[in-house]
Amino acid sequence: MSLHTLPRSLCPPRVLVIGAGVGGLSAAALLAREGLDVQLLERAATPGGKMRQVEFGPLRLDGGPTVLTMRWVFDALFERLGLSLDRHLHLSRCEVLARHAWGPDERLDLSADLEGSVAAMAAFSNAAEARRYRAFCSRARQVHDTLDRPFMRSTRPTPGSLAWRVLRQQGLPGLRQLLRISPFTTLWRELGRYFHDPRLRQLFGRYATYCGSSPFDAPATLMLVAHVEREAVWQVEGGMHRLAQALAGCAQALGVRSRYGCEARRLLLAHGRVSGVELADGERLPADIVVFNGDAQALSQGLLDEPVRQALGAPAQSQPSLSALTWHGEAEAGGFELSHHNVFFGPPGGYRAEFEAIAAGRLPDSPTVYVCAQDRNADARPARGGPRRPERLMCLVNAPAQTGQRPLTELEIARCEAQMWTQLSRAGLRLRPTGPPVLTRPQDFAQLFPGSGGALYGPAAQGWRASFHARPDGRTPVPGLYLAGGSVHPGPGVPMAALSGQLAAEQILAALPSTSRSRPALMPGGMSTR
Repeated sequence: MSLHTLPRSLCPPRVLVIGAGVGGLSAAALLAREGLDVQLLERAATPGGKMRQVEFGPLRLDGGPTVLTMRWVFDALFERLGLSLDRHLHLSRCEVLARHAWGPDERLDLSADLEGSVAAMAAFSNAAEARRYRAFCSRARQVHDTLDRPFMRSTRPTPGSLAWRVLRQQGLPGLRQLLRISPFTTLWRELGRYFHDPRLRQLFGRYATYCGSSPFDAPATLMLVAHVEREAVWQVEGGMHRLAQALAGCAQALGVRSRYGCEARRLLLAHGRVSGVELADGERLPADIVVFNGDAQALSQGLLDEPVRQALGAPAQSQPSLSALTWHGEAEAGGFELSHHNVFFGPPGGYRAEFEAIAAGRLPDSPTVYVCAQDRNADARPARGGPRRPERLMCLVNAPAQTGQRPLTELEIARCEAQMWTQLSRAGLRLRPTGPPVLTRPQDFAQLFPGSGGALYGPAAQGWRASFHARPDGRTPVPGLYLAGGSVHPGPGVPMAALSGQLAAEQILAALPSTSRSRPALMPGGMSTR
């Protein structure tokens, strides 16, 4: 029997999924669809993980991801579940991908229409930059298409197995393209080949932060993020948390038993393999399989017991990803017409200093500020008509994680907040808050997500080796224990985490004995969250 082959039984295998983030929800639903006995454990009161909500009085705001890309991941997931994404969620395609500003007269919209962005680029900078932007888009697409199936949709490869997968799926042209995706240079250096305007280099360098990394250290392959976003950015009616609610409802309709406010304290082992989970209140739940959808570092730190840490061995050495300071609240906005997604940059010459400060454990003096105007429609117009009125806003600046470092002081945070208001005011945005915003600090994220140290994206992508060594695969050396979530392959972000759950489910099903498994029928009355 293979190390990962599950014991034969007349009863369907018992699966415990720890963590109701999008990876855990995806794995749970897919396994239940195949007839396994699945129970989902979540320490929070609601599903979603990092795709959580923040309460501001009676208002609810997205407290985590605000951008949905790679819609095909969820169309395919719901289809595998025998369902339709459109029947559970209403998605609107954003005409304006993001609005960028440097000063009162320096604004640039990237749009879903390539020609519209090219024209905007020419007006913002010059015709030569617009031509180079078109070339950059072509290159970003080539990188994406080369790595899509053999890397992102597959189990974690080695450099050799990646080359073999590309050769098998794409032939010699794909292999030649693999050699041209620039894994050995940084994103920042590669951007310098395409953009001579420092503001545009700054704009596209920001895509590294989508993976929690610095553009000065991240591999140039991350330019594929620019293609993913240009393909389509979607706005979820009711907020991103609705996606988690929809998946949780579908999982429940397929037979998953969900327990919220339920914290796992120990992973139980018997004869060298997973045998169950002990909860914080002492209750023990038996299991043949456990899917851990938390930060993988939690296991290597021994947070779910020392025997598991010893069995997993020493983790790969890696730097933690970025954390953040976020402010959630309601305010009247004037002077600058907000889109749904907005980025306010400091002077281009100070961009490197921002990441040097974070690497040193400090908050930057001139931070880049992201503002999500959650009441703005996908076409960038206010969702509510009539006279100007307060709207829900989230402001975010990058910050260092708290792994092994002192917590940020209140004085440091207050200074950073003042710099943020200066940055917004410099671009012409005036905000009149209706009350003190809800602040979330790196140390708060560390408490919300044990083992993360406040790092929001798992390990940072630094250098070409990061893709092959920094993130673990879904399978572990402990028989019966599998991983899912943004800290494992294929990486952070809502669609990537969903793919990790799908890969974990596929690995589990492949390890099952070849006995037939009954597939339950989906009965009427399943939850719809539209």
